[in-house]
Amino acid sequence: MGYRDTYDRWKADPEAYWLEQAEAIDWDIAPTRALFDRGDHIYEWFADASVNTCYNAVDRHVEQGNGSRVAIIYDSPITGNKSTLTYSELQAHVASLAGALVAQGVEKGDRVVIYMPMVPEAVEAMLACARIGAIHSVVFGGFASSELAVRIDDCKPKAIIAASCGVEPSRVVDYKPLLDGAIEQATHKPDTCIILQRGQKPCELNPERDIDWYAAQDGVRPAPCVPVEGNHPAYILYTSGTTGAPKGVVRPTAGHLVALNWTMKNIYNVEPGEVFWAASDVGWVVGHSYICYAPLIAGNTTVVFEGKPVGTPDAGTFWRVIEEHGVASFFTAPTAIRAVKREDPDGEEIKKYDLSSLRALYLAGERADPDTVEWAQEKLGKPVYDHWWQTETGYTIVGNPAGLEALPVKVGSPTVPMPGYDVQILDERGDPLPAGELGAIAIKLPLPPGTLPGLWNAEDRFRKSYLTTFPGYYETGDAGRIDEDGYVWIMARTDDVINVAGHRLSTGAMEEVLAGHPDVAECAVVGVSDELKGQMPVGFLCLTKGVDRPHEEIVAECVTRMREQIGPVAAFKKAVVVDRLPKTRSGKILRATMVKIADGEDFKTPATIDDPAILDEIRTTLRGIGYPQG
Repeated sequence: MGYRDTYDRWKADPEAYWLEQAEAIDWDIAPTRALFDRGDHIYEWFADASVNTCYNAVDRHVEQGNGSRVAIIYDSPITGNKSTLTYSELQAHVASLAGALVAQGVEKGDRVVIYMPMVPEAVEAMLACARIGAIHSVVFGGFASSELAVRIDDCKPKAIIAASCGVEPSRVVDYKPLLDGAIEQATHKPDTCIILQRGQKPCELNPERDIDWYAAQDGVRPAPCVPVEGNHPAYILYTSGTTGAPKGVVRPTAGHLVALNWTMKNIYNVEPGEVFWAASDVGWVVGHSYICYAPLIAGNTTVVFEGKPVGTPDAGTFWRVIEEHGVASFFTAPTAIRAVKREDPDGEEIKKYDLSSLRALYLAGERADPDTVEWAQEKLGKPVYDHWWQTETGYTIVGNPAGLEALPVKVGSPTVPMPGYDVQILDERGDPLPAGELGAIAIKLPLPPGTLPGLWNAEDRFRKSYLTTFPGYYETGDAGRIDEDGYVWIMARTDDVINVAGHRLSTGAMEEVLAGHPDVAECAVVGVSDELKGQMPVGFLCLTKGVDRPHEEIVAECVTRMREQIGPVAAFKKAVVVDRLPKTRSGKILRATMVKIADGEDFKTPATIDDPAILDEIRTTLRGIGYPQG
C-alpha cells in the first residue's frame, strides 16, 4: 500500500489500524483495544496490555537467534575510542546493571535520573531502567547544577546514574562536581548514585552515597524483564517551557513501542540488521527515540557517536562514519549540515568517502531551509528528507514515508502528515483556514500512540500548554500552511510570526531569502519592537568560510533580495554579520532570547544554551544598530 491508501485506512478505522501495528510487538498480555478515552480530551493507548520495552529492544532479538548481530557501534573521534556491542553482549550488560539497580532498592515505578555523555553505557542505563519498570529521566550531561536540581526535585529519583566527566573537543567537563552541587541544592535527595569512572577524568566518590559502576554490579543477580502496564511511563524528558520552568514530558510504554517500531521501516526505510545513525545526544528526544529505542526495537544496529559535525577532526567526520560503519539511513539536525556546509562549501570532504551504503539523509530538530537541503542533495547525490516532530510527540508528525512510498520532495516542506496525525491550519478563533493560508498548526485529538498523555505531575499545565487554545486540538506552537497537494509547510514558531504594520509575516520565509545569498552560510531573522510599525525584522548573517568582502555590501544585497522576493511590506532594512548564532546544544536558534535582548527585556539564560557568552556578543551587535530603541 502507498502513502495515501495507508493514511486513508488509518483515518477510516484508527482502532483497527493501530491494533494491526501492535502485532509487531511481543506482549506479555496483548491489548484487546487500542484507544482509551479518559474524558475531557485525555487519551491513552493500549492501556490494558502488559509489556516490557527492554525485552522488545534486546532480549527478543537474542531469543530469535540474532544475538551475534551488532546492536551498538560506539565511535568517539574525540577520544579515539571505537567499539561494538552485540545484542547478546548488550543483554548481559543491561541485565547486570538492572540487577545493580534492584540491589540498590530501585523498583518498578521508581525514577532514575541519568546524567551521562555519549557513551554506550548511557544507552545501557536507559534500557536497564526499562528492564525493571523504573522510569528514567535523562538530563543532558554537563547541565548546570541549578537546572539539574530542578529536575531532581520534580521527578524525585531513587537513584542517579552518572559519569565522572564528559569530553568535548577542547576540554573535559567535570560532571561529578555539577552532580554534587545539584544534589546539595535539591530538596529531594537520591539514595544512591552509580558513577561510571571515565579514564579522561576519574572523580572522588562519596562513600555514603556513591558507588562505582562496576562495583555496583559485582556479585549481583542479573535482573529479569518486569512486565508493566501499557500506560506505564517509560520515561520523563524535560523540555524547556515558555515560563522557563521545565516541563516533564511523559512517554507511555506500549504506544511508544508500537509507534517507534512502525517508523523504522515506513519512514527511515531500514530493515533489521541494517545500520541506522541518528547524530544526536541521549539528552534530547531524538537520542531517546532514535539512538536508543527505535533502532533496537526494530533489530537495527545503532551508532553512538561522541563527536561534532566539524572540528572532530574536520567537516568530513560524518562521511567517515557513514563509510566506515555502512550506515544505511542517517538522521541529523539542519544546523549540523549548515556547520558542515560553512566549513566545506564545495563538498570536498564528501568526495573522500564512499557513501554507497547511504540511502537517504533525514533532517529534523528545526526548520530545514531550502538552501541547506539543496546543498546536501547536490553534494551527496542522495535523497534529503526534512521531517517535523516535537519532544512531545516523540516521532514524526509530518514527513516523507520513504519506506512506504517515497513522495516527491518539495524543498522547504517536510512533506505530509503521518498516519495518526490529523494536521490542520487554524486561525486565531480556531477555525480551519483554506489551503495556502498561514496560521497556527494544530493536530486534531486524539494524538496517536506514543505521544505524550500528559506532563509529569502537572495536568493543569499540560492542559494550558497544549489543549486550551484550540479546544479539541493539540496546539503545536508552530505556524505554517498546507498547500493544495496536502504538503505541510512549517514556517516559524507561532511566536516568530511577526506583525509589521498590521501585516503577518513569517520569519522563516525571510530566512529562506537570506540563506539564498551565496555568501550566507546561516542566518536568523527576529522581530524586534518598533515604535512606528509595531515590529521590525532584523537579520543576523553568518558568512561562508573564506568570504572576504565588505560586510556592508553583503548586507545591502540581502536588503535588496528581501525587497525583491518578499516585497516592501516586510520593511526589511537592518541586518548584521555575526560570527555565530546563539543556539541550544541540539542546534535550535534561540530567537526568543535574541528578541528580548533587542527589546531590552529581562530574560533567563536558557539552560540548554551551548555557549552563554554569545549573548553578550549579540547584545553588543544590537546596540551597534540602535537596539533597544530609546
